[in-house]
Amino acid sequence: MPEPGPGRHETLLAFDYGLKKIGVAIGNTLTRQARPLRILKPVTREQRFREINALLQEWQPDRLVVGLPLTLDGGEQHASRHCRRFANQLNGRFGLAVELVDERGTSLEAQNMLGTNADDDAVAAAVILQRYLDALQPASAQS
Repeated sequence: MPEPGPGRHETLLAFDYGLKKIGVAIGNTLTRQARPLRILKPVTREQRFREINALLQEWQPDRLVVGLPLTLDGGEQHASRHCRRFANQLNGRFGLAVELVDERGTSLEAQNMLGTNADDDAVAAAVILQRYLDALQPASAQS
């Protein structure tokens, strides 16, 4: 997982990708905190990338994070291919680095935080991003 350069802090947007909904979260490497931002419910691919472009213009992230759904034993599944494709499309369309993060258990964690009937996609994206931030080297180790 690449680290920001010395003295450089990055803004990050994270996505919990689904075919019908995409949870979005924001965070940064200075505070190392993630928070839910919103849920996108695009109908078409064009609408999806238009909404994502608007978020990128608003927040100016340095890097993107996409949750990668894996099986319980860590293997790939059908949804993994969709998420890898989405990550590749983000990189290709917007020229930003995209990191994939294991998202196993994030929806359950988000449901536990909100209640089982809540729309939890943005919270799941925040959990994904928090995992990424927690895995970064401590700031003192970067010097």
